[in-house]
Amino acid sequence: MRNKGFTLIELMIVVAIIAIIAAIAIPNLLGARKSANEASAIANLRTISTACEQFRTSVVPSSYPANLAALTIAGGAATDYIDAVLAAGSKSGYNYALTGLTANALGGFTQYTCTASPNSLSDGNRAFFLDESGVIRQVVGLGPATAADQPIE
Repeated sequence: MRNKGFTLIELMIVVAIIAIIAAIAIPNLLGARKSANEASAIANLRTISTACEQFRTSVVPSSYPANLAALTIAGGAATDYIDAVLAAGSKSGYNYALTGLTANALGGFTQYTCTASPNSLSDGNRAFFLDESGVIRQVVGLGPATAADQPIE
């Protein structure tokens, strides 16, 4: 009399097929996540660039912010130019750092730099750099990127 059910061989074949599909799909999903994190970092740097220009034109005397926190009400700004998560310096697998440079006689900043570096290579393959010119530059790896690196395309 034959019992109804699956044999061990049949179950092993199903497990092997699932393992093959997973081996193909998982790296593609991780690559998509990296690409999404990098796209988010670029968009966040564009937001920071716009926020810095708005900040500069709204304060007297004209000055760029000293850091990311200065772009929020909690940091002393008249309005929130960026969201609190980005102002904290970490978002979507990237760490952000903004520094006001070249202080003028009135204590304001005439230049700034901002970097975005992935937390690890599993979060992104590129690090980014932004300054008051608005040009976003990139370098492969954990960075940090600099003004000497290639602009993004």
